[in-house]
Amino acid sequence: MHLTHGFPFDPSYGYRLEDLLELQPPPEPADFATFWQARYQRALAVDANPRLRPADVSDPRMRVHELEYSSTAGFAIRGWLLTPLGGPPRRGFILGHGYGGLDRPPLDLPRDDAAYLIPCVRGLCRSRCPPIPEDPDGHVVYGIEHRDSYLVGGCVEDLWTGASALLGLFPELTGHLGYLGTSLGGGLGALALAWDARIGRGHLNVPGFGHQPLRLALPTVGSAAALQRLAQTRAQGPLLDTLAYFDSALAARHIRQPMLVAAAGFDPAVAPPGQFAVYNAIPGDKRLCLLTAGHFDYPGRRAEEQRLMAQLWAFFAPL
Repeated sequence: MHLTHGFPFDPSYGYRLEDLLELQPPPEPADFATFWQARYQRALAVDANPRLRPADVSDPRMRVHELEYSSTAGFAIRGWLLTPLGGPPRRGFILGHGYGGLDRPPLDLPRDDAAYLIPCVRGLCRSRCPPIPEDPDGHVVYGIEHRDSYLVGGCVEDLWTGASALLGLFPELTGHLGYLGTSLGGGLGALALAWDARIGRGHLNVPGFGHQPLRLALPTVGSAAALQRLAQTRAQGPLLDTLAYFDSALAARHIRQPMLVAAAGFDPAVAPPGQFAVYNAIPGDKRLCLLTAGHFDYPGRRAEEQRLMAQLWAFFAPL
């Protein structure tokens, strides 16, 4: 489908589908797995201590609670917990949002027999925490001077402690957890699921952070533009040294769960080569849902979203 747009660059970047399906991630740092496994163990040691109160939101399928739980480094993570009105949940999901944030919980959910933990990651939306910038351009570069201080790592830990919070509320869901993440949440999800066997299946929708060298090189209107501006003011070597540990395509090589990835051939905010690098790197059971575009409205978008929702209903049924 030809899409009319006003961007000063081609959001398909000249890649054909066959080109996208051949993209592989860049080289992996020697201690990549060690770095992430240590962070995961530290996050597991946190007492998430979830706290709930009724939310001023009504839905015919779901009971909505406001949620707060504890994450690493003393961060309080806020968001929502949704539970089915029709009975106890049979499965649980952690949802990862995009840089657009959330001012209310999403209610267009693939299954109505599940509990949904919807956290706002540190610094964003309900988990805003000055001096962390809430705007995407400031958030995506915060603490980037070193891999241990880069904010994205803490956001991944917020998903792990979110899983702990959900299992603390519903221990019977052990072995029945899934993950749904879009854009920022898709990239964070790849980084999280690679090390967390508590989550049995995952969906990544137009995932960010894939193939960091390309992410720094391809024109964009997304958060990567802030990284590109930063790269113009300092040496790219040290910047790439940090970003190499936060490459969702590299993390995807370590994912062992069944995965369903929705990737777009046209996306001005998250370049398609990065999205497909994530999908291509997953070594095991994986399915691909092709989207016409991401972060862009187009004819037929609603029909594609409905098709994807039907696929997700079936994909998560085994949980």
